[in-house]
Parts: sequence; structure tokens; C-alpha cells
Amino acid sequence: MKREKLKAKIIPLGGINEIGKNITAIEFKNDIVVVDCGLKFPDEDMFGIDIVIPDISYLVKNAHKVRGIFLTHGHEDHIGAIPYVLKQLNIPVYGTKLTLGILEAKLKEHGLLSSTELITVKPRDVIKLSSVSVEFIKTNHSIADSVAIAVHTPLGVILHTGDFKVEYTPIDGERMDFARFAELGRKGVLALLSDSTNVEKPGYTLSEKTVGENLTRIFGKAKGRIIIATFASNIHRIQQIIESAELYGRKVAVSGRSMENIVQVAMELGYLKMEKNTLISIDNINKYPNEKIVVITTGSQGEPMSVLARMAASEHKKLIIVEGDTVVISATPIPGNEKLVSKVINQLCKKGAEVIHKSSEGVHVSGHACQEELKLMQCLVNPRFFVPVHGEYRHLQKHVELAHSLGMPKENTLIVENGDVVEITRDSVKKNGSVTSGQVFVDGLGVGDVGNIVLRDRRHLSQDGIVVIVVTIDKASGYIASGPDIISRGFVYVRESEDLMGEAKNVVRYALEKCESNNTKDWATIKSTIRDELKGYLYEKTKRRPMILPIIMEI
Repeated sequence: MKREKLKAKIIPLGGINEIGKNITAIEFKNDIVVVDCGLKFPDEDMFGIDIVIPDISYLVKNAHKVRGIFLTHGHEDHIGAIPYVLKQLNIPVYGTKLTLGILEAKLKEHGLLSSTELITVKPRDVIKLSSVSVEFIKTNHSIADSVAIAVHTPLGVILHTGDFKVEYTPIDGERMDFARFAELGRKGVLALLSDSTNVEKPGYTLSEKTVGENLTRIFGKAKGRIIIATFASNIHRIQQIIESAELYGRKVAVSGRSMENIVQVAMELGYLKMEKNTLISIDNINKYPNEKIVVITTGSQGEPMSVLARMAASEHKKLIIVEGDTVVISATPIPGNEKLVSKVINQLCKKGAEVIHKSSEGVHVSGHACQEELKLMQCLVNPRFFVPVHGEYRHLQKHVELAHSLGMPKENTLIVENGDVVEITRDSVKKNGSVTSGQVFVDGLGVGDVGNIVLRDRRHLSQDGIVVIVVTIDKASGYIASGPDIISRGFVYVRESEDLMGEAKNVVRYALEKCESNNTKDWATIKSTIRDELKGYLYEKTKRRPMILPIIMEI
């Protein structure tokens, strides 16, 4: 093959024009490298859906080329879909120690741990495949052990930053590997795929250490118990909470399933350090005075079934909010969760707790790079081509504008959609068609069995309710043997709307007579006629459109 004909493909299957569900395929010759495999949580109108995972039809179709899933870090939006994907693809998973430690617990739940090949890597490790090699490069983020992934091809390096921030004073002392990024930049990076989450924010992201300083100040003032809600995966935040607790002689209890699991994993792997008797069981908190207790919990997003929400609603068996408690919400609401968080804060305040939650209090900093850090990454790496990832359209657009401001030619940048096939040669970048991509809904044990039609029906039912018409027809004569009976759910209460329902029965009778006079015997036509006649009548009388479900029985 001639050198100029060589081309690599970048195929984002998730994480573009959305926050979450991150997964990108990088393809060269017979190797497909999958970077991350995450989930996202359902939108408000996805009734009954538990989680949303990416459609991996393209990877299943090309399973013989897929060399593995290469993970940047252990957040749900980057690893959460792996148990579902591994049921369709038998491939190894590469990740750092903490990332795989968190993933192991998930695979165990799904019964996949023994059948999955997990390969632990360290920063600067290189995995050689048949035509490419994959390198892991140390970064910083709001979870320990995060890395960027560099795919080395004969055309040049395709670099995926993963989620990152520039942290000069990380809690674990492990700084981002600036030297390696600069070295790759000096040799020449073909394409950069970079995190766009905070691209609208000027300046720099504050250091995680500032949170620790502010927490210590809050601990010094608090008179009663301190309850802190944060993301379970933020090991560095939890470490700082523990250090502040030890400084003031407080015991630490952990509540919430995900928090308990991750703290356990982080302690076993040596990512969390504390004195021998600091950690106590949530069952034993009443054995100590309130001023000696700190509880670390989940629920920073106001999730209805989370520990913090149950405490706020007085539904938690072991933790009851009392006057004098200090509750710290050490997180920023994810867009769409503001109302849930606000409701929890109001409930906590009513119970007499002091609630500290505003960003002005300095109890949370982002794990994503702001504009100056994104510029630094561009300048270190100096890529020929740039494709922004991990963000909604406005984030991607702003990130491209940022690259242009640093001198990158417009024709060397590309904003893509999920499923787009981006073809890169040494001299060009372009879209060349698309592959199947999209959303797969997980509802209970069902994966993909709820589609857009079912969701549309659920939406319809939630807005206007349902009206069921039951009619029994004599098969021989075609006369109505009984009914029509009308059952209503979520539309009107039948007993209080007897006139409406009585007239609705007459409309159904008229529809049946119409079918009889036309000598219509086909059930589908009879049902359709009932539905059309009743729909018009109900809309005229109520300006509502309930789902109408005719049931015809023959005797």
C-alpha cells in the first residue's frame, strides 16, 4: 500500500452533542481501539428508563478487528456500559489500577468477572497491537488514576485526552505528565481529541487542594455532626474529608452503596489513607457525641432514592437530621438536576440543619479544564488536526473557535456527530459517511427492548392517560351482546364524569352502528372507527387526547 493512501478512522459512537455515554472507536487497518465505554442517565421524558448506553452495532459487526476497550478513568460516563457491551463482545479491557478496581465490582454484579480479561496498566505503558500501539499518559481529573490515550499509527499519533484538568498541586502528588505531552507534540501529533466540558469558562480550574482548605475551615466552626454529600468516585475529595476529620478528632462513617463500594476498593488498593480507628460503621454513629461524627454520603445530585434525599425526607432508618447538623453538598448540580437539589436543600433547612452548598463557599471544584488549560494542551501537543469531544454542540463549537484563536487553520478542525466516520490521512481530515449509532435503553433487566415507540406511548400515557373501551359482540348476528363499558385511568375519574362517560358510550355505539351499516366485519377497521369517533368527541369536550384502547370480544 502506498504511503499517501494510508488512512485512519475516528468513529465517535457516543459523547458527542451530549454529556455522557462516551465511547470512541479509532481504526487503522485491522485494528479497532475502543476508548471508553460509558453510560448516561435518562432525560426527564424517558419514563421508566434506568440508564442509556451506546449502540455498538458497528463494533459487533467488526468484532474480529476490535482489540479491546482502553479506559481513561473510572467514572460512570466512561465505564458504565462495559458490562452490557461485554455480553456482546468478548474483548479485553485495559485500565489503571483504580479504574479496573471500580470496574471489577460492576462486573461481579453482572456475573462477568471470571470471563473478562482485565489488564492493568500504568502511565507510560505501551500496548502493541498488530498495526498500532496504544500508550497511556498521566493526567489529572476529579478521580485518581486518570490517563490520556495515545494511539500510535504509521500516519502519526491520534491523542484522546479523556477528561482532564491541569492540576499543579494534586492531592496524591501525581502531576499530569506535561513532559510526555510536549515530547509527543515535538515529534508531531496527527490528531487531538480533547475534553470540551468547561470550554465556556475562562481562566483555570481551581485546585482540588482549595476544597480541602475550605472543608477544614468548615470543620473548625461546626458544632454538631457534619454530613458531606459528594460523588463517590472523587477519592481525593474523600481523602481530604478524612484528613479534616482526623485534624478535629472526628470519626468517619460512610453511607450509600456506591460510596461504600468505592471507599472499600480505594482502601484495598492504597488510594485512601487514614488512621486505624478513624472509619466506623454507620450503625455505630450513635455511640459517639454528635460533635465527633462525620458522615460521607451519596446524593449530591438530589437523586430521590439517595441517602441524602432520604435523610431530608426523614425516611432514612439510621440517620435523622437534627438541629445543629452541618450538611455540605460538595458538588455542582448536573444540568437538569437543579430542582432536585433545591428540594433537598429546602427540606434539610426545615429540619434545622445548616446547609453549605454554593460554589462561593469553595466546597467543590470542577475536574474539567477551563479555557487556559485547554489552550495549554493545544500548545503542548501542537496537533495537525483537531476534533473536540465530550460536550454538547455549543461546547464543541467553542472549542474549535479556541483552536482557531491559537492559529489552527479552519480546514484542520472538524465538529462531528455520533456515528460520523472521520477519515484522516497525513494531509487531510474529512467526514466520509456514518455508521449505526444512537441510544440503547436499559429498563430493569431489559436491554434494548424499550424503543422509541414504547417511550412515545409512555409519554402519551403520562400526559393524557388512557381510556379502555370493552365491547362484546355476538359473532353470528353482529349485535352488541354487552357494553360498551368504559374504563379510564389518568384521564378523568369516571364517577365524577358520568355525563361525559355516558355520552362517550353513545359515541362508541354510533361508531359500531356505522360499521354494521357498512357491513364491516374486520376487527382492525372496527377498532379504528371507534378510536377516531371517540378521539374527536373527547378532544372537543376536554381538549385532551388520551390513549384510546378498544377491546372487542366475540361470543
